[in-house]
Amino acid sequence: MHNNSTAASAGPVPAADKDVEAWLQPIPESQRTRKVSGQFWIWAGANLAPINWVLGALGIHLGLGFADTVTVLVLGNLIGMLLFGCFVLLGQKTGATGMVLARAAFGRRGNYLPAAIQALLVIGWCAVNTWIILDLVMALFGTLGWVDPTAQNYGWKIGVATAIMAAQVAIAWFGYKAIAAFEKWTVPPTIIILAVMSAVAWFGMKIDWAYAGPAGNILEGSERIAAMSAVMTAIGIGWGITWFTYAADYSRFVSTEVPKRKVYLASVLGQFIPVVWLGILGASLATNSGEIDPGKLIVQNFGVMALPVLLMVLHGPIATNILNIYTFSVATQALDITISRRKLNLFVGVFSLAAVVFFIFQEDFAAVLDAWLIGLVAWVAAWGGVMLVHHFWIEKRWPGEPARLFDRVGTKRLPGVNWAGVVSLLVGIFATWLFMYGLVPVMQGPIAVALGGWDLSWLAGGLSSAACYAVLGPRVHRKFLADAGSQQVPAAVPETVTPSTAPAVL
Repeated sequence: MHNNSTAASAGPVPAADKDVEAWLQPIPESQRTRKVSGQFWIWAGANLAPINWVLGALGIHLGLGFADTVTVLVLGNLIGMLLFGCFVLLGQKTGATGMVLARAAFGRRGNYLPAAIQALLVIGWCAVNTWIILDLVMALFGTLGWVDPTAQNYGWKIGVATAIMAAQVAIAWFGYKAIAAFEKWTVPPTIIILAVMSAVAWFGMKIDWAYAGPAGNILEGSERIAAMSAVMTAIGIGWGITWFTYAADYSRFVSTEVPKRKVYLASVLGQFIPVVWLGILGASLATNSGEIDPGKLIVQNFGVMALPVLLMVLHGPIATNILNIYTFSVATQALDITISRRKLNLFVGVFSLAAVVFFIFQEDFAAVLDAWLIGLVAWVAAWGGVMLVHHFWIEKRWPGEPARLFDRVGTKRLPGVNWAGVVSLLVGIFATWLFMYGLVPVMQGPIAVALGGWDLSWLAGGLSSAACYAVLGPRVHRKFLADAGSQQVPAAVPETVTPSTAPAVL
């Protein structure tokens, strides 16, 4: 029999429940909220960011017309966000983070692969979003006459980036409640300002609503479809599914007594509304100049309004990055690294700042951003396919005890490496690359090239990994449950183990 000792735990757990988030453990019902509005504000705040203006402008910049760009935004994000809601429900059900949930599909040690990828990618996202803030701040400083907006201002940029990163780390330091409070009180006024901004843009400016593409070079036929598919991967489906790995990290704080339908709708609408809204705003502004740089988009289109608008939109990227920093800490802990969440917050700040400096020196940001977003799809689509099959089909037919997800390395209740999940993930990533057509040559797969630039990477990756795991996964899962036999006894998470006395995770 598998005993219920401290060896069954996932690692150090603080005493007296003082900081339930310090170490990976299931969130107890007593620490959960029954207010579903928090999920809406968290996801809305994370997406009320200037990067979503860029996503909309990116379609125009890459040669699409306004109608095509809006179609890509709406359809792609509708599909992506509907699936995102499924991962939200998993977090509510189990009280586990996304990378802890993945242990069931990839194995106790096999899950190190997706957890490591997630930890590295959120550093990149934190850097991209901080770069967006930095660009806006420089535009603001130029409006105030503090800097020459035509100069490189490398020293200013690095200094401001350091200050902004420190603010983001400070908010994430205090955990979920601080993040939820920040979003709750700052999102509503931001929405009001952005509503005014949108009204000024759409009713007071010469927006070319019929814009069909660059003059003399309007895309038609196969070229148009290829461009739409590529932008769909970057700013439609690609944007929506990048949130799959984050979803459970925050929904785990919602009480299981809250109806699933309410949690699902609050989270999905919190994602969908601001992404599509700001994407359309960015695309409409870009019809005038084709500009993608967020600072220039504001200054060129809003003139004297730039100052209050710039001051308010600083909120968006900060709201996004506090999620990135928090998710980095819990993803890193899923690697069985026994460092408290708050210390990991400091680490991610340093690493992300280094990445920001890299972006500062990149001149063609459109190419960098497109390559980054498409690169994310390669792994998230494949990961999502495996996870959906495992938790919404396999676990439904052959359920395992959710508490086993928090067992430490060596547990008999989880396979060390679920080769079916790992193989399916790699198959999905490879299939994604085959159908990928990014701006960077290395991200142009042979099948996408043969199709004339059609990018179906997200579909190929998700379906390939899901199909592969649907065949291999049940065999491994059933065999493991049969071999474990009576060892499938729930393991209690110790309540009195302190970080100083808990056994080190192997």
